[in-house]
Parts: sequence; C-alpha cells; structure tokens
Amino acid sequence: MEIMDAHKEYSKMCTDRQTYLDMGYEAAELTIPFLLPRNNIKGQVLSKAYQSLGSRLVNTLSSKLLLSQFPPNSPFFKYQIDDFTLEKLKRDRGLVEEALSSMERAVTQEVDSKAMRIPLFETLRHLIVTGNMVVNLTPENTLRVFHLDQYVIKRDPEGLPIKALVQEIMSHEVYKEIFGSTPPQSNNNSENTKEDAELNLYTTILYDGSTNKYTVKQSVNGKSVGKPSTYPKDKLPWMFLRFNSIDGEDYGRGLVEENIGDLRAFNGLSKNILDAAAASSKVVFLISPNSTLTATKLASVENLGFLSGVREEVQALQVDKFNDLNMASQLAQNIEGRLAAAFLLNQSVQRQAERVTAEEIRFLANELESSLGGIYSLLSHELQLPLVVGIIANLERAKKLPEMPRDTVKPVIITGFEALGRSNDSQKILTMAKELMAAFGPEAIASQFIMGETIKRVGSGMSIDMKGLIKTPEQLQEEQEAAQQQNVQMEAMKALGPNAVNQVGALQQQNQAKQPLQE
Repeated sequence: MEIMDAHKEYSKMCTDRQTYLDMGYEAAELTIPFLLPRNNIKGQVLSKAYQSLGSRLVNTLSSKLLLSQFPPNSPFFKYQIDDFTLEKLKRDRGLVEEALSSMERAVTQEVDSKAMRIPLFETLRHLIVTGNMVVNLTPENTLRVFHLDQYVIKRDPEGLPIKALVQEIMSHEVYKEIFGSTPPQSNNNSENTKEDAELNLYTTILYDGSTNKYTVKQSVNGKSVGKPSTYPKDKLPWMFLRFNSIDGEDYGRGLVEENIGDLRAFNGLSKNILDAAAASSKVVFLISPNSTLTATKLASVENLGFLSGVREEVQALQVDKFNDLNMASQLAQNIEGRLAAAFLLNQSVQRQAERVTAEEIRFLANELESSLGGIYSLLSHELQLPLVVGIIANLERAKKLPEMPRDTVKPVIITGFEALGRSNDSQKILTMAKELMAAFGPEAIASQFIMGETIKRVGSGMSIDMKGLIKTPEQLQEEQEAAQQQNVQMEAMKALGPNAVNQVGALQQQNQAKQPLQE
C-alpha cells in the first residue's frame, strides 16, 4: 500500500483521532498539564488545576508499574527452552541455563546503561493519562517517545497496527545533522522551504499481510528521504502502546478517563472550598451607623490600644457556611479515597482504626494490585516483549550476543502479571505451612514436606536466584555419609577405652607433622 502524500494522509487520519485527543487534553489538565498541552507551543502558559492529587496519583502508579515491569538489577525476562530440547540436554542443562542467565543479564545491563527507564517512565505516565503512546527503539538501543498528538494509526480487528504515520517537527539544522544533507525542496513552494521554518518529517509504517512484514519509510515536503526499511512482524522497532484496548478502536483509553468523573468533581470541589476558605479568612468589621466610633479611628488604633465605645457597635463579618463547607469537605474526602484506591495509592489500602494488622494491609494491597492483571498483560504483550526482542536483535547485529535458534530458545516475560501469579503461589505455600504447623505441630511439616522443593518454589515465587543458596541432593548425601562415618568412629573409640582415644589423637598429630617433610 503506497501513500503518495504523507502530509495529506496524516491530516485525513487526524479526524478519527480528535475524540481521543480531546479526552487526552482534559485528562492532562486534571493531572499533569505539561504531558499533553492543547496548543503544543513552547513556553506556553498551561492550564492550572486546583488540586495536586491527580499528579500524585499518576506519578505513584507510574513508579509502581515501572518497578514491577522493569525491576532494577534484575532481569524482566528469561530465555525459555522447549521441552524436547530440555530432554536432549539432560546433564548439560545446568551449563546451558547458566549461559542463558548470563545473556539475560547482558540485556538487563543494556537497559541500565542506555538509561531506558527515563523514557519508559514518561511512557507509563502518558499511558495512564492519555491511554496512548509510541516508543521507537533505535539501532543504538536508545528509546524515543512520541505523544498522542504526534501520530495517527489504523489497526486491524485484532489490534495489529496496519498503517501508522508519525510526525516529527524539526529545524533545518537538526535535519542536516541527522541526514547529512539539506532537506528536499517542496513542489508547491511551501513555507517549510524557508531556512527559518520548521520541517515536518513523516515516518510511514505499513503492514503487508501477504509477507507478514512492515515497511518503514520517511518523507519531507512530499519527497522520500533515506532508504525504506523492512522488518518482520515480530521485530518492528516501533511500538504503538495502549493502556486499555477497546475492540474496534484504533486508540486506547487511559486510567484517568475511567475515573474522569471523580477527578472533575474533586477539582471543582477543591476550587469551591479554596474560594470559600479565602472568603472566610478575610476579616471585615461592621460599625453601627449611630456609633461614635469611625472606621478611621478603628483602623488607626495600635495593637493592645484603647478606644472609647460599646462592644455591640463593632462586629466582625462572618460567612455562616460552616455546615455547607463541612459537607463539601466530606464529599471531597470520599472522592479522594475512591481515586486513591483506583490508582493504588498506599494509604488507600489501610482502614481507619487504632490497630491495623500487617496481614490485613498485605491482603488488601495484593487484592488491589491483582486488579491490574489486564494492564500487566497488555503491557507485556505490546511493550516488554517487543522491546526485549528489539534489544536482542540489535545486540546480535553488533556481535555482542550470539544468535540463538529461534525455534528452540525464546524470550519470555517474567514480571508483571507473571510475577503476580508466582508471588501468589509462594504466599499460598507459606500460608498452608503456617496453618499446618498451627494445627498439627512442626512434626507435620518435617515429615510431610520435601523441604528442598518447598524452598525452591517459595524462592522462585519471590524472584530470588536460588543458585548456590540451598544444598544439592549430592551435598546433603555427602554430609550424611560423613556424619555417619564420624559417628561410627566415635562409637569404636569409645568401645576401646580412653587410652585408645589418646593413641589415635597422637597418631593423627604425627601424621600431620610428617606431611610437610614428605612434601
């Protein structure tokens, strides 16, 4: 499929995007306005919300998602080998697993060294607020991000991107630095040909269903620049992300849009309460018209000064709206609690009581975080896995990683929803062990549980590298045999009497003294 004029095609597809863009503008205004400003003008005055709860909710949830999806100093994926190959490996499986683990750490170090978590944090904030974001992985393994107002997209019924255009605004100097030449001239004498004007660089991504490949090409002023690139379906370096996928829609929906009603109400109540508090804090005195006091006399008296007059002749003006403001404040607190629960704010999981058990808080927190299972699944499918595949492909191209057989070894995401499942399994095992110990005593655990396997499962559920932490069956057997042999020797020496024990000890000392001389 060819697009003759990317600018016209982009303008045409903007019509379908406008509804989502308007919602993104409002969502940003209620949370973090600079994420998606309406006019997108440098240095413009942004809209001001009357509360900071929205930004705190977005930043807190973004940080939690970043830590769960891309944990620091820990791989967020693993190489998985198919069962048939594992059967063939047998004794060499440990060596293969160790080699794959080192490759996983190499990819994780690439994420850390390229500072990918900075654009990833921005990506998560945009997904929560606007529901949409585009991430481009460069051949140098750096990330570039594009906001909702910078791209348009068409998807097939399954949600696969089939046509997308990304718009970049750059100066002539930046274009020369990137492409090493001056930009092509426009045929219609566009203002983009002026040296002081900005250029619109369009990147067109098209999917060919017959070959299952993507074609990526760029154009400026209606003319192609650079060489078109072709990528397999699973290795496209452009990731078109959504927070919530809606069947039949080309764009996603954000978490802020799900709670837009509460955010609107909380912002409005905050404004009204703030205005009422400002009015209540203003002190105005009313003087009786028949009083001997005057406003000049009252204003000129110093603190702790004296005036002649009657107390009833001077009164302070009061705003008798305490009950109304109290009702508005209670409603604002209720809305704040609902929003805190929806965005997984920590204090939302703790009930108001003198004593709150740690188990109660842990249970509520796990219950709330499990509600994001669908979000974890979508992010792992559209962000994490394509990102890992792209990083591995770039490292293999740079000869920093060996090429792996595609049909045998595949990367699998182990954070997010998968981590929640493993964490729940380990928690269930510990809970079961605690209940059995309370009911039947420690003997039931020692006699019925296979301790080595239990420890492995609990450690894996907590994402702990168990290598070298617990003893192998061979080590346990050697220790048992050594203990048994020592017991036999002790029993034999006791049977021979104390003189035999002294003779054996003297013989051991003589042998130890002879060893250096023999060497």
